[in-house]
Amino acid sequence: VPLVESGGGLVQAGGSLRLSCASSKITFRYNTIDWYRQAPGKQRELVAGISSAGTTNYGDAVKGRFTISRDIAKNMVYLQMNSLKPEDTAVYYCHTEGSDPVSGIEFDYWGQGTQVTVSS
Repeated sequence: VPLVESGGGLVQAGGSLRLSCASSKITFRYNTIDWYRQAPGKQRELVAGISSAGTTNYGDAVKGRFTISRDIAKNMVYLQMNSLKPEDTAVYYCHTEGSDPVSGIEFDYWGQGTQVTVSS
């Protein structure tokens, strides 16, 4: 599996969680890495992204509460989630797409997802 998420769990409303995304296949500093989420019965939505240049962007629903960051030395991307709400309950996925710099072969990778449940 190219991307592996961890850090999900059950938390009360107002609490915090930090999700992690790791890869042994992709060098995060050279690619845009996104976090998506999908709640039951809803479409998958973009939560946050960080570009190879370190520029970040956020979905409107999480602005001001979530922070995406990366550790280049550890090749990790994180999603710090604060002030969690019951509507943040979803499976959270790490994602990246691009092309191999050597072969030119395109890739589109998703992690297996990690469940985040926020109780009211």
